Amino acid sequence: MGRIFETRKHTMFARWDRMAKAFARIGKEITIAVKAGGPDPVGNPLLRRVVQNARSVNMPKDKVEAAIKRASGKDSANYEEILYEGYAPHGIAVIVETATDNPTRTVSNLRTHFNKGGGNLASPGSVGFLFKRMGVFRLNPAKLDADELELELIDFGLEEIGESTGEKGEPQLVIRCAFNDFGNLQKALEDRGITPLSAESEYIPTGPTELPENQAAEVLALVDRLEQDDDVQKVFHNLG
Repeated sequence: MGRIFETRKHTMFARWDRMAKAFARIGKEITIAVKAGGPDPVGNPLLRRVVQNARSVNMPKDKVEAAIKRASGKDSANYEEILYEGYAPHGIAVIVETATDNPTRTVSNLRTHFNKGGGNLASPGSVGFLFKRMGVFRLNPAKLDADELELELIDFGLEEIGESTGEKGEPQLVIRCAFNDFGNLQKALEDRGITPLSAESEYIPTGPTELPENQAAEVLALVDRLEQDDDVQKVFHNLG
């Protein structure tokens, strides 16, 4: 019973850690969105998208409203969005999105993470060509006809459509577009009364690399280490 309790406790703390990290990430995105376009989601498409994403990670409404209020204050933090590139063990390419108020601290921490994880931080442009930046919308497939939706959205930049599952195993319909068409596709969905479960930009690898299980585990350990850093928003890699 003791071991079972310890396992459950560890799982619970891990879930809380993931939730806290997700809330912190959304909080920074809210700050960036408010500073870019104001505190009203109706007139700020970027903030509207972030608020939708907050719902997808179950961030309470009062926390979202508090984050918007803080971001509107004159003493709110100024975050700089910086992209870093590097290599994980076994030549796996990695892109790290950060939002930081101290780039010197961030780059120092990332270099340490990469070195301790068996990889190395690289110069800008080193691995970016191995990825394509895309807008990725995840939709609830209920009451949606994928074939019909594909025909309707293709003129608004839709490039890919397919089925997937969420973290809890729920079915999702995933659509992708070139990042330059993000706004067009977002508006097309809104005009049709479709509210995405989430809408984000992602770096999609153009050619995933397969590794044996033990080597893949080393890569994922570094990815996890990077994701735990407070300045890191998202981590992308080309491990297949």
